[in-house]
Order: sequence, then C-alpha cells, then structure tokens
Amino acid sequence: MKILQINGSARSDAGNSTRIANDIVARLQAANPAATLVQRDLARDPAPVIDEAALGALFTPAEQRTPEQVARVAVSDALVAEVQAADVVVIGVPMYNFGISTQLKNWIDAIARAGVTFRYTENGPEGLIKGKKVYVALARGGIYRDTPADSQVPYLKGVLGFLGMTDVEFIYAEGLSMGAEAADKAFAEAEATIGTLA
Repeated sequence: MKILQINGSARSDAGNSTRIANDIVARLQAANPAATLVQRDLARDPAPVIDEAALGALFTPAEQRTPEQVARVAVSDALVAEVQAADVVVIGVPMYNFGISTQLKNWIDAIARAGVTFRYTENGPEGLIKGKKVYVALARGGIYRDTPADSQVPYLKGVLGFLGMTDVEFIYAEGLSMGAEAADKAFAEAEATIGTLA
C-alpha cells in the first residue's frame, strides 16, 4: 500500500486536521505494516498559486515552453505523480471561514489538469485518477456536519469525484472551539471512527 498524506492546515503539525490525518495514517500503517508513506505539508511546501504565468505555462505546448515554463509545469507534474502513485490519499482539511484553506485549494488547482487528471468526452467529463481510497480529516471549531453552512464536504465530493476519486470517507472532529470538554469529545469520536477503518 502506498499512502499519500496531504496536510492542508496553515498551522502545519500544530493543526487539528493534521492531528486527525496523522491518526488515520497511523491506523492504516498498523493494518498494513509494509505500507509506504509520502507526506506533503502544504504550509511548509506549498503548491504554487494559479496565476497568469502558470496558465501560460500549462497551456503552452511542451515543445514551445520557455525554461521557466518547463520548471513551472514540472512542479504540477510532480504533485500529480504523487496522487497517481498512491493507493490511499489522506487529506487534512481545516475549516477557514466556511471553506478550505488557501494551501489546499492551490494543491487541488495544481492536480486538476485537463487531459492529465480529467478529460472531456462526448459523454461528458471523465476523471482519470481512479482506484484510490480517500480519507478526508475534517477539523472544525463549530458544528457544521449535514448543515447548509458546510460548504466543504459538497465541494470536496464534487472536485475529487470530478477527478475520478469517488471512494471518499469523511472523518469529523467538530466543536473544537466550544470548550475543552467539547474538543475532547470531538477528538474521541474521530478516533473511534478511525479505529473502525480497514
């Protein structure tokens, strides 16, 4: 088993979503001692932002790219290759202002590549990153699960599914800013869910 862990917290190792993602990975490794792990901390090693230069590089034919464009595309290619090589993807997702972090959004933008990770066909779009199990570790200060205020889960289901990753499981730690007792309960519930993972 090849595991790819993506930590989307701006707080790096101190992030609550990183804690939950680490617990998921530890559980997977315990069940699969031969598993290998690639860990990408997007706070320390961020994916580049999509800007005019990036779009110019990505949409220029490979043989016509400048050295700077070649280098920019290579960064995206490396991030895509990490996902393609993984059997399991674990994503730590904090909630910032009702959405995902900028760090995580930049990573998604880097791996969403027409003709590489998805394509358009006469029957509509087709995701090309298939056969992956994805675990999403959600850490939230309040309680948002199954409410209209939860924009994260619909977005992540949509974008991951668009890329072909449809086997997605969400693990929640909510109410983390509602006092120590609520936080302890949230982590305990998340850990109990993680304990059931195959």
